[in-house]
Amino acid sequence: MDLFTVLKDAYPTLLQGLTMTVEVTVISLIIGVVAGIFTCLFRISHIKPLEWIARLYIWLIRGTPMLVQAFYIYFVVPAIVKSVAGGDFRISILAASIATLSLNAGAYISEIFRGAINAVDKGQTEASRSLGLSYAQTMRKVVLPQAIKICLPSLVNQCIITLKDSTILYAIGLTEIMYYGKIYVGRTFNVIPTYTWIALFFLVVISILSIFSNKLEKKLKK
Repeated sequence: MDLFTVLKDAYPTLLQGLTMTVEVTVISLIIGVVAGIFTCLFRISHIKPLEWIARLYIWLIRGTPMLVQAFYIYFVVPAIVKSVAGGDFRISILAASIATLSLNAGAYISEIFRGAINAVDKGQTEASRSLGLSYAQTMRKVVLPQAIKICLPSLVNQCIITLKDSTILYAIGLTEIMYYGKIYVGRTFNVIPTYTWIALFFLVVISILSIFSNKLEKKLKK
């Protein structure tokens, strides 16, 4: 079968999978940004227990493959809960997928924010504190707005990485685009056109995201 015949035949299922991919990625990134901001604040905090918690979280996530994290959350965590509390505890594939992507994105986003915060002139923090602003007010009103502008390109890059990493989660059964692509290939043996279209779908989505990022970056510079 040629490319366009396969597209016509596989388009409904591939589109369904792509929709799931985008939805899971968006939800995970929203949670990941929130987790990243809090982890970053913990990491630069002068309260040692908070700093240690942030360091441990970042070390665990950055030091283990995402596939291992997905298997651990989906298979190991329920087994641990069952052994401790008893009962029939399970985590849905969707919840495990979102948790995996969120935890992974949060660890890397926290480091992106930390680098951006360190790039903001220290004099502005000192000036804010001398004007009577608390540490929280200084971070919220002075430092973080500038840090977000600085780290925007890196944040967009992390969004793209998270979107592409979501394909790994078909290994635990998430019905995203690679999951449906594999099923279609197994049924029709149209390997080349099927995976070519999946690659093109990702290229289109990532290109749209990059264009939006460039426009937003130019607007913020103005």
